[in-house]
Amino acid sequence: MPTDDSLDCGSGDLVADQGLLAHQRRALIMEAIRRDGAVRVSELVEQLGVSDMTVRRDLDTLARSGDVEKVHGGAVGLVGHGGNEVGFDTKSGLQQSAKQAIAEAAALLVTPGSVVALGGGTTVHAVATRLVNVPGLTVVTNSLPIAQLLESEGVKSPTSPSVLLTGGAPTPSKVLVGPLADTVIGSLHVDLLILGTHGASTRAGLTTPNLAEAQTNQALIKCAHRVAVVADHTKWGVTGLSSFARLHELDHFITDAGLPRAERSALAEAVGELVVADDPGTAAERGSV
Repeated sequence: MPTDDSLDCGSGDLVADQGLLAHQRRALIMEAIRRDGAVRVSELVEQLGVSDMTVRRDLDTLARSGDVEKVHGGAVGLVGHGGNEVGFDTKSGLQQSAKQAIAEAAALLVTPGSVVALGGGTTVHAVATRLVNVPGLTVVTNSLPIAQLLESEGVKSPTSPSVLLTGGAPTPSKVLVGPLADTVIGSLHVDLLILGTHGASTRAGLTTPNLAEAQTNQALIKCAHRVAVVADHTKWGVTGLSSFARLHELDHFITDAGLPRAERSALAEAVGELVVADDPGTAAERGSV
Protein backbone atom coordinates (compact mmCIF):
# COMPACT_ATOMS: atom_id res chain seq x y z
CA MET A 1 0.00 0.00 0.00
CA PRO A 2 1.33 3.51 -0.80
CA THR A 3 2.60 5.56 2.12
CA ASP A 4 3.03 9.27 2.81
CA ASP A 5 6.46 8.98 1.19
CA SER A 6 4.84 8.25 -2.15
CA LEU A 7 1.51 10.06 -1.88
CA ASP A 8 0.21 13.51 -1.10
CA CYS A 9 -2.15 12.59 1.72
CA GLY A 10 -4.21 15.70 1.10
CA SER A 11 -5.26 14.72 -2.41
CA GLY A 12 -4.16 11.13 -2.95
CA ASP A 13 -2.19 12.15 -6.06
CA LEU A 14 1.36 11.08 -6.67
CA VAL A 15 3.81 13.52 -5.10
CA ALA A 16 5.27 16.07 -7.44
CA ASP A 17 5.99 16.04 -11.09
CA GLN A 18 9.60 15.49 -9.99
CA GLY A 19 8.63 12.27 -8.21
CA LEU A 20 10.32 13.27 -4.97
CA LEU A 21 9.71 11.22 -1.86
CA ALA A 22 8.77 12.96 1.37
CA HIS A 23 12.20 12.63 2.96
CA GLN A 24 13.81 13.98 -0.23
CA ARG A 25 11.53 17.04 -0.22
CA ARG A 26 12.31 17.70 3.44
CA ALA A 27 16.03 17.35 2.79
CA LEU A 28 15.78 19.95 0.02
CA ILE A 29 13.80 22.24 2.30
CA MET A 30 16.48 21.94 5.00
CA GLU A 31 19.20 22.62 2.45
CA ALA A 32 17.39 25.80 1.36
CA ILE A 33 17.04 26.94 4.98
CA ARG A 34 20.68 26.20 5.60
CA ARG A 35 21.62 28.27 2.57
CA ASP A 36 19.16 31.17 2.88
CA GLY A 37 18.07 31.11 6.51
CA ALA A 38 14.37 30.87 5.64
CA VAL A 39 11.88 29.51 3.08
CA ARG A 40 8.47 30.60 1.80
CA VAL A 41 5.65 28.15 1.21
CA SER A 42 4.80 29.75 -2.15
CA GLU A 43 8.37 29.37 -3.40
CA LEU A 44 8.60 25.74 -2.24
CA VAL A 45 5.34 24.90 -4.02
CA GLU A 46 6.84 26.15 -7.27
CA GLN A 47 10.28 24.65 -6.78
CA LEU A 48 9.14 21.22 -5.62
CA GLY A 49 6.09 20.95 -7.86
CA VAL A 50 3.75 19.91 -5.04
CA SER A 51 0.65 21.34 -3.41
CA ASP A 52 0.54 24.05 -0.77
CA MET A 53 -0.83 21.47 1.67
CA THR A 54 2.07 19.08 1.03
CA VAL A 55 4.63 21.80 1.70
CA ARG A 56 2.88 22.84 4.92
CA ARG A 57 2.73 19.21 6.02
CA ASP A 58 6.48 18.87 5.40
CA LEU A 59 7.15 22.01 7.43
CA ASP A 60 4.97 20.66 10.24
CA THR A 61 7.05 17.48 10.30
CA LEU A 62 10.33 19.42 10.38
CA ALA A 63 9.01 21.71 13.11
CA ARG A 64 7.96 18.75 15.28
CA SER A 65 11.46 17.28 14.96
CA GLY A 66 12.97 20.59 16.06
CA ASP A 67 14.70 21.30 12.75
CA VAL A 68 12.83 24.52 11.83
CA GLU A 69 10.58 27.14 13.34
CA LYS A 70 7.38 27.81 11.44
CA VAL A 71 6.49 31.44 10.74
CA HIS A 72 3.69 33.09 8.77
CA GLY A 73 4.05 32.00 5.15
CA GLY A 74 7.04 29.71 5.65
CA ALA A 75 9.74 28.63 8.08
CA VAL A 76 13.07 29.79 9.47
CA GLY A 77 16.00 28.00 11.01
CA LEU A 78 19.35 28.68 12.61
CA VAL A 79 21.08 25.83 10.82
CA GLY A 80 24.58 26.91 9.91
CA HIS A 81 24.61 29.71 12.47
CA GLY A 82 25.23 27.79 15.68
CA GLY A 83 21.56 27.25 16.44
CA ASN A 84 19.37 24.20 15.96
CA GLU A 85 20.88 20.77 15.57
CA VAL A 86 19.31 18.88 12.68
CA GLY A 87 18.19 15.28 13.31
CA PHE A 88 19.96 12.27 11.78
CA ASP A 89 17.05 11.23 9.56
CA THR A 90 16.73 14.70 8.03
CA LYS A 91 20.46 14.99 7.38
CA SER A 92 20.49 11.59 5.69
CA GLY A 93 18.76 13.10 2.67
CA LEU A 94 21.31 15.89 2.16
CA GLN A 95 24.26 15.78 -0.28
CA GLN A 96 23.93 12.04 -0.81
CA SER A 97 26.22 11.67 -3.85
CA ALA A 98 28.92 13.79 -2.19
CA LYS A 99 28.73 11.68 0.96
CA GLN A 100 29.13 8.49 -1.03
CA ALA A 101 32.22 9.82 -2.81
CA ILE A 102 33.71 11.03 0.48
CA ALA A 103 33.00 7.67 2.13
CA GLU A 104 34.81 5.79 -0.63
CA ALA A 105 37.90 7.95 -0.15
CA ALA A 106 37.81 7.74 3.65
CA ALA A 107 37.52 3.95 3.66
CA LEU A 108 40.90 3.77 1.92
CA LEU A 109 42.53 5.09 5.11
CA VAL A 110 41.40 2.05 7.11
CA THR A 111 43.75 -0.93 7.36
CA PRO A 112 42.79 -4.50 8.35
CA GLY A 113 43.36 -5.40 11.98
CA SER A 114 43.35 -1.79 13.20
CA VAL A 115 41.25 -0.02 15.83
CA VAL A 116 39.08 2.68 14.30
CA ALA A 117 36.89 5.21 16.09
CA LEU A 118 33.84 6.48 14.22
CA GLY A 119 32.09 9.65 15.34
CA GLY A 120 28.48 10.50 14.64
CA GLY A 121 26.76 11.88 11.58
CA THR A 122 25.47 10.68 8.25
CA THR A 123 28.76 11.05 6.36
CA VAL A 124 30.60 8.88 8.88
CA HIS A 125 27.69 6.43 8.67
CA ALA A 126 28.33 6.21 4.92
CA VAL A 127 31.96 5.37 5.70
CA ALA A 128 30.83 2.64 8.12
CA THR A 129 28.90 0.88 5.36
CA ARG A 130 32.22 0.38 3.57
CA LEU A 131 34.01 -1.13 6.57
CA VAL A 132 31.78 -4.14 7.19
CA ASN A 133 34.10 -6.51 5.32
CA VAL A 134 37.46 -5.19 6.54
CA PRO A 135 39.01 -8.19 8.36
CA GLY A 136 40.08 -7.94 11.99
CA LEU A 137 38.70 -4.45 12.47
CA THR A 138 37.68 -3.12 15.89
CA VAL A 139 35.32 -0.15 15.80
CA VAL A 140 34.73 2.23 18.69
CA THR A 141 31.73 4.49 18.14
CA ASN A 142 29.37 6.82 19.96
CA SER A 143 26.87 6.69 17.07
CA LEU A 144 23.78 4.60 17.61
CA PRO A 145 23.03 4.18 13.86
CA ILE A 146 26.60 3.08 13.16
CA ALA A 147 26.59 0.57 16.00
CA GLN A 148 23.27 -0.79 14.79
CA LEU A 149 24.57 -1.07 11.23
CA LEU A 150 27.74 -2.91 12.19
CA GLU A 151 25.99 -5.20 14.67
CA SER A 152 23.41 -6.21 12.06
CA GLU A 153 26.14 -6.93 9.55
CA GLY A 154 28.00 -8.93 12.17
CA VAL A 155 25.10 -11.38 12.26
CA LYS A 156 25.60 -12.01 8.55
CA SER A 157 29.38 -12.34 8.46
CA PRO A 158 31.98 -13.49 11.01
CA THR A 159 34.53 -11.12 9.44
CA SER A 160 32.52 -8.01 10.32
CA PRO A 161 34.12 -5.57 12.78
CA SER A 162 33.96 -5.96 16.55
CA VAL A 163 32.00 -3.01 17.93
CA LEU A 164 32.39 -1.07 21.18
CA LEU A 165 29.60 1.44 21.86
CA THR A 166 30.75 4.15 24.27
CA GLY A 167 27.51 4.78 26.15
CA GLY A 168 26.23 8.23 27.07
CA ALA A 169 23.18 10.43 26.46
CA PRO A 170 21.83 10.65 22.86
CA THR A 171 21.63 13.90 20.88
CA PRO A 172 19.18 14.69 18.03
CA SER A 173 21.88 13.31 15.73
CA LYS A 174 21.69 9.99 17.63
CA VAL A 175 25.21 10.43 19.00
CA LEU A 176 26.05 9.44 22.57
CA VAL A 177 27.73 12.25 24.54
CA GLY A 178 28.35 13.38 28.10
CA PRO A 179 30.53 12.33 31.06
CA LEU A 180 30.02 8.57 30.58
CA ALA A 181 31.02 8.69 26.93
CA ASP A 182 33.99 10.96 27.71
CA THR A 183 35.26 8.66 30.47
CA VAL A 184 35.09 5.53 28.32
CA ILE A 185 36.74 7.24 25.36
CA GLY A 186 39.47 8.70 27.55
CA SER A 187 40.69 5.21 28.49
CA LEU A 188 41.10 4.06 24.88
CA HIS A 189 43.82 4.20 22.23
CA VAL A 190 42.74 4.05 18.60
CA ASP A 191 44.72 4.01 15.38
CA LEU A 192 42.39 6.20 13.35
CA LEU A 193 39.44 8.46 14.15
CA ILE A 194 36.96 9.32 11.40
CA LEU A 195 34.88 12.27 12.46
CA GLY A 196 32.11 14.39 10.96
CA THR A 197 31.40 18.03 11.70
CA HIS A 198 28.52 20.48 11.68
CA GLY A 199 30.74 23.21 10.24
CA ALA A 200 34.33 24.07 9.35
CA SER A 201 36.22 27.30 8.77
CA THR A 202 39.75 28.65 8.98
CA ARG A 203 38.76 30.94 11.86
CA ALA A 204 36.70 28.61 14.06
CA GLY A 205 38.01 25.21 12.97
CA LEU A 206 35.51 22.38 13.45
CA THR A 207 32.28 23.32 15.20
CA THR A 208 29.01 21.87 16.47
CA PRO A 209 25.84 23.42 17.96
CA ASN A 210 25.93 20.88 20.82
CA LEU A 211 28.30 21.70 23.70
CA ALA A 212 28.33 18.15 25.08
CA GLU A 213 29.09 16.75 21.64
CA ALA A 214 32.01 19.17 21.32
CA GLN A 215 33.52 17.79 24.53
CA THR A 216 33.03 14.18 23.45
CA ASN A 217 34.59 14.93 20.06
CA GLN A 218 37.60 16.40 21.85
CA ALA A 219 37.92 13.18 23.87
CA LEU A 220 37.84 11.17 20.63
CA ILE A 221 40.56 13.33 19.10
CA LYS A 222 42.81 12.94 22.15
CA CYS A 223 42.64 9.14 22.04
CA ALA A 224 43.45 8.85 18.31
CA HIS A 225 46.82 8.42 16.65
CA ARG A 226 45.44 9.89 13.39
CA VAL A 227 42.38 12.06 12.82
CA ALA A 228 40.40 12.20 9.58
CA VAL A 229 37.44 14.54 9.10
CA VAL A 230 34.76 13.84 6.49
CA ALA A 231 32.66 16.84 5.45
CA ASP A 232 30.91 17.77 2.23
CA HIS A 233 31.44 21.22 0.72
CA THR A 234 28.29 22.72 2.29
CA LYS A 235 29.92 22.45 5.73
CA TRP A 236 32.68 24.90 4.78
CA GLY A 237 32.07 28.39 6.14
CA VAL A 238 29.42 27.16 8.60
CA THR A 239 30.08 27.99 12.27
CA GLY A 240 28.33 26.20 15.11
CA LEU A 241 28.16 27.30 18.72
CA SER A 242 31.22 25.44 19.99
CA SER A 243 34.62 24.66 18.47
CA PHE A 244 36.12 21.25 19.15
CA ALA A 245 39.24 21.16 16.95
CA ARG A 246 41.52 23.42 14.95
CA LEU A 247 42.32 22.55 11.37
CA HIS A 248 46.03 22.03 12.06
CA GLU A 249 45.12 19.15 14.40
CA LEU A 250 43.74 17.12 11.48
CA ASP A 251 45.80 14.55 9.60
CA HIS A 252 43.24 14.22 6.80
CA PHE A 253 40.32 16.34 5.63
CA ILE A 254 38.12 14.62 3.06
CA THR A 255 35.55 16.65 1.15
CA ASP A 256 33.91 16.63 -2.28
CA ALA A 257 34.53 18.37 -5.58
CA GLY A 258 31.87 21.00 -4.82
CA LEU A 259 34.36 22.89 -2.63
CA PRO A 260 35.67 25.94 -4.59
CA ARG A 261 39.37 26.19 -5.43
CA ALA A 262 40.05 29.10 -3.09
CA GLU A 263 38.65 27.20 -0.13
CA ARG A 264 40.65 24.13 -1.12
CA SER A 265 43.83 26.19 -0.98
CA ALA A 266 43.05 27.41 2.53
CA LEU A 267 42.29 23.88 3.69
CA ALA A 268 45.36 22.35 2.05
CA GLU A 269 47.60 24.82 3.89
CA ALA A 270 45.97 24.11 7.26
CA VAL A 271 45.55 20.31 7.42
CA GLY A 272 47.98 17.44 7.05
CA GLU A 273 46.34 16.15 3.86
CA LEU A 274 43.41 17.42 1.84
CA VAL A 275 41.51 14.79 -0.14
CA VAL A 276 38.94 16.01 -2.66
CA ALA A 277 36.67 13.14 -3.61
CA ASP A 278 35.08 13.42 -7.02
CA ASP A 279 31.92 11.72 -8.22
CA PRO A 280 31.62 8.03 -7.27
CA GLY A 281 33.84 5.83 -9.40
CA THR A 282 36.51 8.45 -10.06
CA ALA A 283 39.84 8.93 -8.37
CA ALA A 284 40.19 11.35 -5.48
CA GLU A 285 42.41 14.38 -5.77
CA ARG A 286 44.91 14.24 -2.94
CA GLY A 287 47.08 16.88 -1.38
CA SER A 288 47.42 19.49 -4.08
CA VAL A 289 44.88 21.94 -5.40
